[in-house]
Amino acid sequence: MADLTLRPAAFLDRDGILNEDIGYAHRANQITWIPGAIAAVRRLNRSGYRVFVVTNQAGIARGLYGADDVENLHRWMADRLAEHSARIDDWRYSPFHPEHQPERFAAYAHWRKPAPGMLLDLMEHWPTRRVGSFMIGDRDSDVEAAKAAGIAGHLYTGGDLDAVVAFLLEQTTVEKSGTGELG
Repeated sequence: MADLTLRPAAFLDRDGILNEDIGYAHRANQITWIPGAIAAVRRLNRSGYRVFVVTNQAGIARGLYGADDVENLHRWMADRLAEHSARIDDWRYSPFHPEHQPERFAAYAHWRKPAPGMLLDLMEHWPTRRVGSFMIGDRDSDVEAAKAAGIAGHLYTGGDLDAVVAFLLEQTTVEKSGTGELG
């Protein structure tokens, strides 16, 4: 049975946050984990956060790979994370791109970041407490999607992702206790 407890969530972009962004990654042999990414996911899990991945996948609309490739890669990534006692609770991706087959993927236009559709869909399916929830992305569109969904958005510019997450969790704890402000 699904856990229906109201909990905060960490929304993570995929390429550039969990793995190096090489452009249109869709196979396991293309994945190089960002330093600290696996530990960051494990830290979030142990801190009581749900962890979600929200990723634009325009390579589908461009005809470079298919949805099955994305889903297979996500299963592979989940298996690698599980080997380190880390877990992604759910994944969302948007195949929509306004310049490539827009009519074919029009149903996902509101999911393409900076639109908040993927985040809102996850919040609808998983009881999510917005207070304390946040998004980490490597593009302004990630931060804009977070803001549109009513949560904090943080731009990751490099370094050890686990250290970044530890800092954000510490700041979130300070914010919740009323002794400081996040951001």
